[in-house]
Amino acid sequence: MSNAELNKFEDKIARDVKIEPRDWMPEAYRESLIRQISQHAHSEIVGMLPEANWLTRAPSLRRKSILMAKIQDEAGHGLYLYCAAETLGAERQATIYAMLEGKMKYSSIFNYPTRSWADMGMIGWLVDGAAIVNQVALQRTSYGPYARAMVRICKEESFHQRQGYELLTELVKEGNDEQRAMVQDSINRFWWPALMMFGPHDKDSTNTDQSLEWKIKRFGNDELRQKFIDITVPQAEYLGLTIPDPDLKWNEETGHYDHGPIDWQEFKQVVRGYGPCNKDRMNTRRQAQEEGKWVVEAGLAYDAKQRVKKAA
Repeated sequence: MSNAELNKFEDKIARDVKIEPRDWMPEAYRESLIRQISQHAHSEIVGMLPEANWLTRAPSLRRKSILMAKIQDEAGHGLYLYCAAETLGAERQATIYAMLEGKMKYSSIFNYPTRSWADMGMIGWLVDGAAIVNQVALQRTSYGPYARAMVRICKEESFHQRQGYELLTELVKEGNDEQRAMVQDSINRFWWPALMMFGPHDKDSTNTDQSLEWKIKRFGNDELRQKFIDITVPQAEYLGLTIPDPDLKWNEETGHYDHGPIDWQEFKQVVRGYGPCNKDRMNTRRQAQEEGKWVVEAGLAYDAKQRVKKAA
């Protein structure tokens, strides 16, 4: 590494000029991006599983087709992100196996079970809503391929969020007492895990400061979490839902909602692989990997054959 290369890199970051795959970059910047983008991709793929749990039990053909389209979108998001990671030199199958071996993480929220149909609306509104708050900022991340992938992903996630809210609105406004209770039970279970999606408090995060300096991230975990709470509380009030936080209240001085303490011990347990569904999620992904191995091998063989033809 020369000082001239580092200065040029830092100048681009300062001027908000995108770093592109062929540009020089510090190895730590590359590794940080590979970690973040790969974990993001893994989250999109594993995130299909809780919803697939209800695909055959959707209450109508319309709801089934909407849910199927949403699951297909998540697969596409994973593909965009794996491709973005590959521009940094990451090998796709290697990153996938790293996740299956527990060496790479994915979003902790997907290790919770989906126990009712209301959970499909809650994932769309609450979980995808939390993802959007984080991902809209990533459209301005410093690495070009990642930023461009996020533009389309955010458009589709915004649709998922509206679809989820529409589903919940129908249940609470047109449904019976049992259906309204089902929605309340769902937010009781997903509220705190949704807040954990933004990651630990900034003071406890080992990656936040450097990611902010390099503009991989544009905002800290706490700021994004607060923004999500401020947006979501009025929406919950419209639905007539009670957020399961007795300390939640509007603070006139700060102009934000105060909230109670997050159980970070639970978060750490889930991230370490001891959540309610960690084992099931990984077993399902390993099975899919094994059953689809022949497709990967066939694709690689075809690609190798085409390369030989072009070289001949």
